[in-house]
This record gives sequence, structure tokens and C-alpha cells, in this order.
Amino acid sequence: MLGAEFSLVEYGDYECPYCRAAVPEIEKVRLELGDRLVFAFRHFPLAELHPFALSAAVAAEGAALLGQFWPMHALLFSGEEPHLTQADIRGYAEQIGIPPAKVTWPKTQFVEDRVEADFNSGVRSGVRGTPTLFVNGERFRGPVTAEHLLEALGA
Repeated sequence: MLGAEFSLVEYGDYECPYCRAAVPEIEKVRLELGDRLVFAFRHFPLAELHPFALSAAVAAEGAALLGQFWPMHALLFSGEEPHLTQADIRGYAEQIGIPPAKVTWPKTQFVEDRVEADFNSGVRSGVRGTPTLFVNGERFRGPVTAEHLLEALGA
């Protein structure tokens, strides 16, 4: 929300186990603060370590163009282990009611620039790994728990 009291930005990778572990903690913060918090997820796919991270980020941005970023985001992070093959992503698109061709390769050139812009923004901000969090504009260096995030936010 514009004018929100608090901000939390995550640079993340859908295949990163640490990002996956952060999801429920960030969700607790979002539920606690509601409209007082603006949360932004920025793509930082570590493609050399995670072969499916880039296609997952592109799928999320393809879903965003259809107003379905957060449902796709939730599905990409669902489960204990990542399931991010093209078949998985097509299935997620079907679950949220969007045409799979809109979020899977090769029909994705139109959103790859958005993912690259997020990645480059992270590099300029000093991001080297995932998840990297920024709390109210400042890099967060503590444990990624709801308690520590709320404390850092000053909530």
C-alpha cells in the first residue's frame, strides 16, 4: 500500500531452501501488520545454483500481468520441496485459472526483462544471496523469524 507505515522487501529465489523457510515467517509479519506493511518480492534467481529458479521467476511475472502474482508466488513456494519444472508451472497456472502458455517457456520474453531488472536492482543494492531482506529501506541482517522482523520493523 502506498503510504504504509512499514516496508519489507525480499530478494528471493523460488528454488532456494532458505527463501522457502522464510515464507511462513514473512506471512506471520504480513498478517500481524496488515495494511500497515507493504511487502515486495524481488526476483533474484541464482540460476547457476538453481536450474529452475529463472523459469519460476518468469512464470510469477507472467502471472502478475494477469493479476495473479501472489497466487502463483504461493504455489511456487508451496510444499516441502520445490516443484518448478515446466510441467509443474503449467499445473500451477491451471490451478489459478490462467493459460499455461502465458507463464511457460517459450512465450515469456515479454516478462524476462522484469526479472532481469529485479536481479540488477539487487546487485546494485549489494544482494549476494537469498533471501536478502530490506526492512524500512535498510538491509536486515538478523535471523529471518517473525519476531526478529517485527522488532526490526519497529512494530
